[in-house]
Amino acid sequence: MKLAIINGPNLNLLGSREPSIYGTESFDDFFKRLCTQFDVQLSYFQSNIEGELINELQKSDFDGFILNAGGYTHTSVALRDCIAAISVPVVEVHISNIHARETFRHESLLSPVCVGSIIGLGMDGYALAIRFFINK
Repeated sequence: MKLAIINGPNLNLLGSREPSIYGTESFDDFFKRLCTQFDVQLSYFQSNIEGELINELQKSDFDGFILNAGGYTHTSVALRDCIAAISVPVVEVHISNIHARETFRHESLLSPVCVGSIIGLGMDGYALAIRFFINK
């Protein structure tokens, strides 16, 4: 099974950005640990550029995508349209509980076109998404 984790804007700053919300572990360190926990082929991509995220989602050589679109979750009709157009299932993941934060973060444009959403469980949300695909 081939899964791709795609992180959006500012998630390259994990480990140093708002540690009270996002923790102190970098995503690179977390990803290395994650790769040892599951018998799947994992790929990782991060970009602060919306179009690059769309290009990555349009690649069809994966069995599933795990997407943390960051701030684009609440603003990107283009990402939503991309997810709706591709045949590869997408699980939306958010490290923080977007519903417990500022009101502009409460709505996800992506949730209705994803197969599921994991919100507010920290970095463990990525592992839960992988388990979903394995058990699917």
